[in-house]
Amino acid sequence: MSKNDQGRRLWFWWLVFIVLVAIGTYFAFKLTGHERVLQTSQPGLYGVVKFDDGDTITVDMNGQREIVRMIGVDTPETHHPDRPIECYGREAAEYTKQLIGKQKIRLQADPLNTNRDRYGRLLRYVYLLDNTLLEQQLISEGYGFAYTFFPFSKSVEFSAYEQQAKAAGKGLWSACQVRVEANDSKHTNPAQ
Repeated sequence: MSKNDQGRRLWFWWLVFIVLVAIGTYFAFKLTGHERVLQTSQPGLYGVVKFDDGDTITVDMNGQREIVRMIGVDTPETHHPDRPIECYGREAAEYTKQLIGKQKIRLQADPLNTNRDRYGRLLRYVYLLDNTLLEQQLISEGYGFAYTFFPFSKSVEFSAYEQQAKAAGKGLWSACQVRVEANDSKHTNPAQ
């Protein structure tokens, strides 16, 4: 056998060894559940440590807690210092909690919006692991309003979701009386 043949044989066995190690590693992670751990511990995914209300959550960002106000959605109030709990406020808060559950979320800033609001809260879109946009779900299912008082890139989409939910009588649109203030903010009272 020539040196060339021996060299090819050696490379072939090294290649077989590398492929077997790769396959074994894949199945070791898959069978032990590490695949899920790897997916949820990626940079940019954050755990929710508190559900403040339907449109505000507190997340753990690498050991530091940050209050996140969702961009483009406004749910009925549950913790406003000057107002009572609004119609569908508790339902909206519970719906947000149910959608997120214990899974981690991905946050995304909007290029047209500021980084923080006047209360110091981070302004972000909130995505679930399956890429569901939480704000869209809240508006589409009638748990919140499109909050278009400040500019953001999805304002036209969110307004359309609100109109569809309103036309279908979803959620707060059938359970509450909605009043609109001068600054286009919406508030709810129980339906008469």
